[in-house]
Formats: sequence, structure tokens, C-alpha cells
Amino acid sequence: MANEPTSAQEMADGLRAVGYLADGPTALVSFLATKLGKPVLVEGPAGVGKTELAKALAKYLGRELVRLQCYEGLDEAKALYEWNYRKQLLRIQAESDGAGWDSVQDDIFGEQFLLERPLLTAIAASEPVVLLIDEIDKTDQEFEAMLLELLSDFQITIPELGRIEARTHPVVLLTSNNSRELTEALKRRCLYLWLDYPDFEHELEIVRVHCPELPETITRKLVEVVQMVRELDLKKPPSIAESIDWARALLLLGADDIDQAVFRETMSVIVKHRTDLDTVAERVGVRLEPAQAV
Repeated sequence: MANEPTSAQEMADGLRAVGYLADGPTALVSFLATKLGKPVLVEGPAGVGKTELAKALAKYLGRELVRLQCYEGLDEAKALYEWNYRKQLLRIQAESDGAGWDSVQDDIFGEQFLLERPLLTAIAASEPVVLLIDEIDKTDQEFEAMLLELLSDFQITIPELGRIEARTHPVVLLTSNNSRELTEALKRRCLYLWLDYPDFEHELEIVRVHCPELPETITRKLVEVVQMVRELDLKKPPSIAESIDWARALLLLGADDIDQAVFRETMSVIVKHRTDLDTVAERVGVRLEPAQAV
């Protein structure tokens, strides 16, 4: 069932209902995106919930999620469309021997020979979708330039078919881990949202929502430890999703406390690099030592 929020607070409540706890700026920008029809550029470190925001929006709004996962070397053929060359060749071969190129040229460049990729799928959808362009910072500036027509006018141009305008208006989110500076032309077309790691109380609430069976004392200690770990100089600080995974792991193991032994056994759930494991064990594990009797 499709939902149409009428306020930022209604958007926040709707996202919470599907398991995403949005703060004030996130709810406001998400609401404005649905009402103004503007794409949203969501930047922030890895693991703060940028991709999850798009998934939650699709779930709450009752729309299909169309995802384009970006990577270095991504080109138009993988993002927009490409022609089904095998089907075109079969069509040409099926013509009578007397048919010339002029007879089949217009035919083989029809829509039935077009392979839709995520961007064209979102534009051509008969029902509104949420379009996620994930990790746009992994592409190059030429790819960004190709996106400008889509982000400005929600249309694309295919030389053989002409201009294709959106049948419906997608909600578009572009995420970036801020690994490179994006062009001003791209930023001008978007609303902007910066997501950072949550503060203690916000993360505590997130873990409670996703793992309500975990005792409160362990939940608070878990969040304290995760926040301590993030303060260290690590290759990869633990994400919010990893905090939730750790909570579920502790619940599954029946842990009644997070002491040094439990922490060392389970810290690989939140720490994912070999050198980080040593750093965290030395800097955080020591703090979890029980106090020595005097």
C-alpha cells in the first residue's frame, strides 16, 4: 500500500515503523524529496545507514526499489540501456534474402530489442519507484555528466529512439562515501544530506528497536564499547549494522555481560581488519578487565 507523508514528522514516524530511526534532518530531507521531486545526495562514512535509508523509503512509501550499484568503470551500457544484439541479428537473418538494410534498420532499433538497465527501468516504470544510485563517488566525472539529464528533467535520450520521459516521478537517492569530491553540476541538482555515526542515545535506540530481547544493561554496554572502538584510528570503524549484528550474536550466545572474555570472543563481529583486531583488543579489551581486589 502506497503512503504519501504530509509532514516531516509523518515521514519520521513512517520510517520508524519499517525499522529505520531517522533524525530530524533525515526525515525533513526525505519528506522534501517526495514533495519537491528533487534527488537527494546522501554523503557520509561507510556504514551509517545511507543505503538503508533508500530501502526504508521504498518500504514505507510502498514503492519498488531500483538499485544501481556503482563501481569504477561503470558505463552507459550497464547503467542505462544496451541493445540486444543477438536478437537483432536473428531478426535480420529472419528477413527474406531480398530485404535490404533499409528494410530492417528501423525495425531492429525498436523498444522490443532494448535491454533496460536500472536507470531506464526507473524512468520507464509504470508505477513510481525509489531509485538508489549507490556509491556514486566510485564512478568518474563522465558518468556524472551522463546523469545530469536524468536528475534535472527525469528523462534520457536514446539516439535511435529519441527522448524518453519518465512515466512517473521516482524518488532518487544518490549515496557517496565521500571518497572523492563530486562535481558542482551534480550537487546543484540535489538536496543534500550528511549522515554521520549516531550519538550514544540514538544508537542505543536503534539497537533496542532491532534487538529488543537483549537486556538493557548489555545493550547500553554494547553501545558504549562500539563508540569507544570508533574513536580509535581504525581502517574500518564498526557500522550501525555491525552494532546490531553484535547485539544479535550476544543474544544468541546467551551472554549476561560484556567482559574481556566475551569481547575477545565476539569482537570479530564489529572489527573486520587483522590490524584493527590487535588495536581494539589492546585498547578496548583492557578497559573491560574486572577491577582487581585490593
